[in-house]
Amino acid sequence: MHLTKFGHACVRIEKNGRRLVIDPGGLTEPDALDGAEAVLVTHEHFDHFSEDVLRRATSENPALRIWTDRAVADRLDGLGGRVTAVGEGAAFTAAGFDVAVLGTWHAVIHPDIPRVGNVGFLLDEALFHPGDALTVPDVAVDTLLLPVHGPWSATGQLIDYVREVAPRQVCAIHDGALNDVGVSMVGGFLGDNGPGTGARYRRLPAGASIEIGPEPVR
Repeated sequence: MHLTKFGHACVRIEKNGRRLVIDPGGLTEPDALDGAEAVLVTHEHFDHFSEDVLRRATSENPALRIWTDRAVADRLDGLGGRVTAVGEGAAFTAAGFDVAVLGTWHAVIHPDIPRVGNVGFLLDEALFHPGDALTVPDVAVDTLLLPVHGPWSATGQLIDYVREVAPRQVCAIHDGALNDVGVSMVGGFLGDNGPGTGARYRRLPAGASIEIGPEPVR
């Protein structure tokens, strides 16, 4: 798999010439959806979901399909069978990827702030995008897309979460509200200068790509 990071929490995944995009929201570059066959949306918050962007994309690409939670699906009414609502335990194939749905709720921001639904997506049992939650997959994953900054998380929680998931590598997402100082500080704790997570930590700038899968034998 070939992963390209876009703004904030959005990534594009490619395999065998096919493209799938996760969480193209209000902080995402408009070209993220170019050539995509499928879109996965974890939850309804603006930084993960843009109704205008997805309606425009489905208008321009009649083959585009969307899988998401019930709240987002309801906001995309009128698109018929091109939108599928999914919940924890669902499994389907999208753009040639085997997708498993994990998780139910967004992380708690504050007891006085209502929680929204949130589903995470595990692709080919190798790449996990949890959305805005710290859901632990029940299988080993190669690459964890880690939401490194939000009003609901602390860096210490993230360290423990990575240790529990135990991926080979971590790629930072959900970093659109961090300035350069914040990026360096979080990376220091999650990387080699921190207490240790057992996984390689990487933060890709927008537009950069990496390969997902076992490291080559040398």
